[in-house]
This record gives sequence, C-alpha cells and structure tokens, in this order.
Amino acid sequence: MTLHSEGAHAGHGDAEERAEGLNNRLNWLRAGVLGANDGIVSTAGVVMGVAGATTDDSTILIAGVAALVAGAISMAAGEYVSVSTQRDTEESLIAKERRELRETPEEELRELEGFLRDRGLEPDTAVDVARQLTERDALRAHAALELGIDVDDLTSPWAAAGASMISFTLGALLPLLAITLLPDSARIWATILTVTVALAVTGWTSARLGYAPPVRAALRNVAGGLLAMLVTYVVGDLLGTQLG
Repeated sequence: MTLHSEGAHAGHGDAEERAEGLNNRLNWLRAGVLGANDGIVSTAGVVMGVAGATTDDSTILIAGVAALVAGAISMAAGEYVSVSTQRDTEESLIAKERRELRETPEEELRELEGFLRDRGLEPDTAVDVARQLTERDALRAHAALELGIDVDDLTSPWAAAGASMISFTLGALLPLLAITLLPDSARIWATILTVTVALAVTGWTSARLGYAPPVRAALRNVAGGLLAMLVTYVVGDLLGTQLG
C-alpha cells in the first residue's frame, strides 16, 4: 500500500470515529429532550387533573411534587435497566469476538477482509488494511466493523439513568412552577401556555436531531400534550364534583 493510501485510510478512519462520536452525542441529546418532554406532559397532566378537582394550593403542589419525584425515579430506573441490558450484550459480544480471535485468528482475518471489501475497498487493499488493523488492534477492528461497538466507549447505565432523571425533572418543573406560583385566576391558562411553548420546543428539537420535519413534529407534540391536559382536567373536575 502506498503512503498516500495509508494516509487516506487513516483520514477515513478518523472521520468515521468523529462521526460515531457525534452520533453518540446526538443520541444522548435526543434522549435528554425526550426525557424532558415526558416530564412536561406527565406532570402537567397530574397538576391539571388535580386543579380540575380542587383549588387548594397545597394539594396541587403535593400532587405535582409527587408526580415529579415518582416520574424521575421511574425514568432513571427504566433507563438503567435498559442500558444495563444493552451493555451486558455488548460485553458478551466483545468476549465472544475475543475468544474467536484467540482460537481462529486466520478465519477472523479473512472475515475482516470481507467486511472491508463490502465497504468498497479493492481486494488487495482490503488484505493489506485488514492485516494492519489486526496487527494494531484486532479486537477493536472487529468490534467496530463487525459489531458496531467502540470498545472504549460502552454505554454507561449510571450516566443514562442520571441524564434521564435530570431531563425529566427539568421538564416537570415547568408546569409545576406555572400552576403553583401564579394566582388562581391565571394559573390554568398560564400552565397551558407554558406547556404549549415547552412542548413546541422539545418537539422541534427532537425532530431536528432526528432529521424529521420539525413543524409537523412540534404540532403533533403540542396536540398530544394539550389532549392529555384536557382529559385529566375533565376527569379531575368530574371527580371533584362527585366526591366534593
């Protein structure tokens, strides 16, 4: 392989690593936006439902705080379990690949050559690159090309749980503060306005991160949140009338 080819391959590899790192960051950011969105909708639904049943500030505040705490813990626990399962799978696949490299190195080398040819490299070039990658770090090469895993950047359950808890809490605080800090005459409409704006922002952001039409996503997100608040408010009002 010529020096130019080696340099081009190194540049291509660096570009792939940068793209993979960017994708990972975008995935975390998207998860944070969706967590905030869940916090907004679920807490707004609870406080609006309670506000439909009573005008007592303490009752609304207690219900809102309970919804925030329970939702944040639930989000964190769910994310921890989900990501732990994903990490266990990644570690198992890496261990299997490490064993195969130890037991059948020549077969794994040919397999790596095949992956490189599938990516557009000429057969001779694929052979040279596969041998260089194997000499450099065979496990890393196979994990990246065969499994799509970065052995130095496995998903962290604790980081995922913390991010979900924080994003949910920040989202939940918006309707909670809006409905508890304002006077009775304004808090319902102020909460609706706050939630509408917040859901438009999260819907727009998540769509942009996912390369989807942002306006449609924002409108859909707002419509879903407003429907949830309307239903819970009506239910709360009916229960408050019947039980009051």
